[in-house]
Amino acid sequence: MNARVAKLRRAGGRAGHAAILVFFVTFLAFPFYWMLITTFKTTQDLQNTEHNPYLFHDPPTLHHLAVLFEDTQFLQWLVNTGLVGIAVVVITLLLAVPAGYALARMTGPWGQTLGVAIFLTYLVPPTILFIPFSRIIAMLGLQDSLWSLVLVYPSFTVPFCTWLLMGFFKAIPRDLEDAAMIDGLSRFGAFVKVVMPISVAGLLTAVIFAFTLVTQEFVYGVTFITSSSSYTVSVGVPTFLVRGDVYFWGSMMGACLIASVPIAIIYNFFVDRFVAGFTVGAVK
Repeated sequence: MNARVAKLRRAGGRAGHAAILVFFVTFLAFPFYWMLITTFKTTQDLQNTEHNPYLFHDPPTLHHLAVLFEDTQFLQWLVNTGLVGIAVVVITLLLAVPAGYALARMTGPWGQTLGVAIFLTYLVPPTILFIPFSRIIAMLGLQDSLWSLVLVYPSFTVPFCTWLLMGFFKAIPRDLEDAAMIDGLSRFGAFVKVVMPISVAGLLTAVIFAFTLVTQEFVYGVTFITSSSSYTVSVGVPTFLVRGDVYFWGSMMGACLIASVPIAIIYNFFVDRFVAGFTVGAVK
């Protein structure tokens, strides 16, 4: 009797675990399903309130993708977003890695205080900063140039990544560097050959965070860029696919799907390292 009860409990536990897993997978995958089905639905099917919005009632169509690629400069926007994202990630790492390491190894209370102060600058809303940034961009002659975005985007990626990497570097024992320096390495050599390989999870987290912010940012992009050929995806899609009170839902969802799938794949492949980058400081 006890064995049967134990068996039923184990089966119930597995069934409950499976139900919870199915629920969260469905919940997280639903936005992608919605974008996919909306991309290939006909306009009539989308607008008919009597139709089930989760199913096809008319044959799938490629019309929305044709509008996206033929009537807009979507491919150019993707290229612009990628170029700006790569440049911002490189600048962010060049500034945030040494800053985070220096703050993590700083003795006394000043390291933590400076780290919090740097993080607080990330919380300043872009709607407050874009006016002074506009003056700076005008003085440098970078209006309507992707370089203006490369210049201003690190203003919110560097502070957060510095704070993030500071916590990660603190979790790495200083004894490892001391042992490397005893073996003949300089402080910089110990950092490059010992600390950096251990910090892959934190560095990857900073890269994903910075690139994701670049793909989503709208205020600076619409402020500093005026020509459509220089738009990023986050600016070009709503600008050209929302015309007055007319929304090109199919094309918009197609653009969102194409832009989000690569980021989702990166998250999926590196989710363990990404989570470790955010939690290692707290776990240690």
